[in-house]
Amino acid sequence: MIYFAKWKIILVIAICVLGLAFAAPNFIDRDTAEGLPDWLPNKQISLGLDLQGGSHLLLQVETDVVVAEQLEAVMDGIRAEMRRERIRYRELGVLPGAEGDTGHGVQVTINDPEDFERARAQIRESEPQALVSSDPDTGKIELTFNSSDIVQRRQSALSQSIEIIRRRIDETGVREPTIQAQTGNRVLVQLPGVEDPERIKQLLGKTAKMTFHLVDVRNSVAEATAGRVPPGSRLLPSSDERNIDDTPVMYLVEKRVMISGENLVDSQPTLDARTNQPVVSFRFDSLGAKKFGDVTSANVNRPFAIVLDDEIISAPVIREPILGGNGQISGNFSFATANDLALLLRAGALPAPLTILEERTVGPGLGADSVTAGKVASIIGLTGVIIFMAAVYRRFGLMADVALAMNIFLIMAALSVLQATLTLPGIAGIVLTIGMAVDANVLVFERIREEVRAGRTPISSVDAGYARAFQTIIDANLTTLIAAVLLYIFGSGPIRGFAVTLAIGIVTSMFTAIMLTRLMVVTWLRRTRPQELKV
Repeated sequence: MIYFAKWKIILVIAICVLGLAFAAPNFIDRDTAEGLPDWLPNKQISLGLDLQGGSHLLLQVETDVVVAEQLEAVMDGIRAEMRRERIRYRELGVLPGAEGDTGHGVQVTINDPEDFERARAQIRESEPQALVSSDPDTGKIELTFNSSDIVQRRQSALSQSIEIIRRRIDETGVREPTIQAQTGNRVLVQLPGVEDPERIKQLLGKTAKMTFHLVDVRNSVAEATAGRVPPGSRLLPSSDERNIDDTPVMYLVEKRVMISGENLVDSQPTLDARTNQPVVSFRFDSLGAKKFGDVTSANVNRPFAIVLDDEIISAPVIREPILGGNGQISGNFSFATANDLALLLRAGALPAPLTILEERTVGPGLGADSVTAGKVASIIGLTGVIIFMAAVYRRFGLMADVALAMNIFLIMAALSVLQATLTLPGIAGIVLTIGMAVDANVLVFERIREEVRAGRTPISSVDAGYARAFQTIIDANLTTLIAAVLLYIFGSGPIRGFAVTLAIGIVTSMFTAIMLTRLMVVTWLRRTRPQELKV
């Protein structure tokens, strides 16, 4: 344990130098650090919500809506197939599920027994993934979906929602947000530095599902408003048009989606060249451009409704075919609302609505107090350990103190490089690490004392002390590291923050105790070659 190869010495020195370099940006202000060249370390420790203040939102993804939309799409498909095949039917609807469930399938009853087999074959062909059961005596056909398929669709909606939430928040310029999936289709959103989350809530609260529909000009809006909405059509309000009594103007549009917002590749707020009013310009991909061109070519002089979250943004009349795949949305926009709408369309539509279950705002003053308290606790702990080690182990204790200081720099460097979020429990983990960091040195130094008392030479005592304490050090730290890993895997939020700093502290303290302190002790022994060792 006394021999140190040159490559090990170089490695220890290199790790210490890199640790100091990557920890250094934390001692300057953030703007200065971000202004450093890219080839220099410029990342600072990311402070959590409880340390720098901000907003905490707990959202729930309404995945039942996704399942309901799937069943609605299946019903629309069956309705279209029956009309195309001229098959008369009745009682087309969703199969009722268990209490609180949205349903798990679709049912339809065929009027004419002679059409039954043809209808069943057509439905089976149009929905191959569904289980089709039928009763020729009653003419009833049922489509049910596997529960695993429904669970997969719910999980997919949750994952897609998290990604779209991340895109929307990133567009607003919020630094280092935390967006995590929770149990029960919930999403945790933490926004450090955001004191007023209203705009974020408005952006997240909108599904931003944009679709293009033809306006139903064959049926009366008045009759639909009276409750007689024809099959295959929907009655939707305008987002900004108002009647004399201040009620929204209603439009009757076909349910069939001609073009989906999924085909959008870009949207930007601009000014209309003719009116100089804010508008949102959009651009489709190649498939969307083709669909847009086909629809506008086949429906010249017919109103074409742009629907966003079940509201009509505008319903312009198609004057001529639009073949370039570009268009614009006009309305009573301010530049801010046009910018927000463009942002939503760029980020994509949420597959399901979001409900805010919990909202908290942490003031920056409280966060600053927490940081100050953490610093004070760390300084007190560090000072106590330094004094104890120097008083009890003298020269060797001072070497351990130097290693302890380097250990703190290495922890800061690791947190900066990994961009792990430091929370108040994380500071508790660092304070605990400071106390634990000298455990290995205490084991080694006490073992060396025993060897000196047994009459061994200084070099032999140091060699035996490190050799015999090494296994104990590994076992003790490995068990603690396993506990930290388990806390991170099974914990959440503050517990994970504590586990991260504890795990990093264990790794760095083992390096400083086993490698750095030993290198200092061995170097001192070789240079002074003392006849008597005082530990």
